[in-house]
Amino acid sequence: MSVHFTILGSGSSGNCAYLETGETRLLVDAGFSPKQIRLRLASIGKTPEKLSAILITHEHSDHISGLLGLADKYHIPVFCNRGTQDGTLWAFKEKWRKQADTGLESSDALKSKLDWRIFETGASLEIGEVAIDTFSIPHDAQDPVGYIVRTASGNIGFATDLGHVTKLVLDRIRTANVLVLESNHDVKMLQDCPRRSWALKQRILGRHGHISNATAAETVAQIMSAGLKQLYLAHLSRECNKPELAQHVMAEQLHHIGANHVGLQIAAQDVPCATLEL
Repeated sequence: MSVHFTILGSGSSGNCAYLETGETRLLVDAGFSPKQIRLRLASIGKTPEKLSAILITHEHSDHISGLLGLADKYHIPVFCNRGTQDGTLWAFKEKWRKQADTGLESSDALKSKLDWRIFETGASLEIGEVAIDTFSIPHDAQDPVGYIVRTASGNIGFATDLGHVTKLVLDRIRTANVLVLESNHDVKMLQDCPRRSWALKQRILGRHGHISNATAAETVAQIMSAGLKQLYLAHLSRECNKPELAQHVMAEQLHHIGANHVGLQIAAQDVPCATLEL
């Protein structure tokens, strides 16, 4: 059974990935507008009507902004933990109130808009032909998670939006054959950025912020195995990183550890990556 995987876009302004295996079609995060997600799906010949589920990592707007418009309109189940559900409901409360002329103002009423499938962090799920392991990641959200999506053709790991890399994260992503890993910023570019406040810089550099190019490279060195075949660097900052810089830092690390078998690609904000077939 072939598996097709496409990062539809990744960065500080939106994150969304598409996975298809057999009859199962998943989105991981929905951080673009519904229109933009439809357009990006259409660019690879797919439609939201056929989605089996949407998996949400956490409730920040660059991961959920298109969730309402897609999941409500197309009746797509939404998988997340309770903390992420609470955070998402809070984020959308004003938006739903303005858009709906039905008085949907209470949390219970808002909750009823979508088909929520709530899991506990650390649980394993089954959606169609795939099994999904969930694991906690350190980020400044209610209860953020990473995923290992297990398919018959290989495992796809998601570890973005994390301030530091815990032993748990290392243990989980070590099993990935394809890994989507945050490489958010270059530390010097962030420190020198005149458009970022000191408080924001401290948040990004903190243990519940975002990891740098150098930390991403160190992480890959720690989890490297013959089983890792493809690496995507994701969630790059527009102001405090450059694709060629993130690429160079990781490519040097892969060369240093002799990992010439690993494909390396930068996930862009504006356009989907080429579809990977496993």
